[in-house]
Amino acid sequence: MWYVMQVRTGTEESIRVQCQSNIPAGVLERCFIPYYEERKHIRGTWITQKKVLFPGYVFVVTDKLDQLYESLRTVIGLTKLIGTGQDIVPLTDQEKHFLLEFGGEEQMVAMSEGIIEDSKVHVYSGPLKGKEGYIRKIDRHKRKAWLEIEMFGRLQRVQVGLEIVAKT
Repeated sequence: MWYVMQVRTGTEESIRVQCQSNIPAGVLERCFIPYYEERKHIRGTWITQKKVLFPGYVFVVTDKLDQLYESLRTVIGLTKLIGTGQDIVPLTDQEKHFLLEFGGEEQMVAMSEGIIEDSKVHVYSGPLKGKEGYIRKIDRHKRKAWLEIEMFGRLQRVQVGLEIVAKT
């Protein structure tokens, strides 16, 4: 089962490292942070950077929730495990499938490329291909797209890299 921990934004990597070192391998199958690629023009050169896809969240994979919960007490900076009321709820199969389809096993959402035709976005390569319906806003200058996706029981607004190569 995949669970989501809420942490202070900016401390995601530190929490992931703590989880991997403090929690026994038999309890924690995997701990990861989904990232996305972004291109920036810095001093005349294009640089590809990786940014956190869901700022303030770290994902854990385990079948032993009770033992995980006990082990998380040693992690400094953890806010809470996401759930409803007192119950800790795993990600739905739909959310898990979306994350795997979007970021792959390594959870890295690569840059997508597309065109704008008659005010409609058509993505022809990258993870956004076929997911144009999630796009709410595009900034062609910054090469970014803002998406709205149903995650953690609510609507999340995330940004990903999208290069628009032509507009007609």
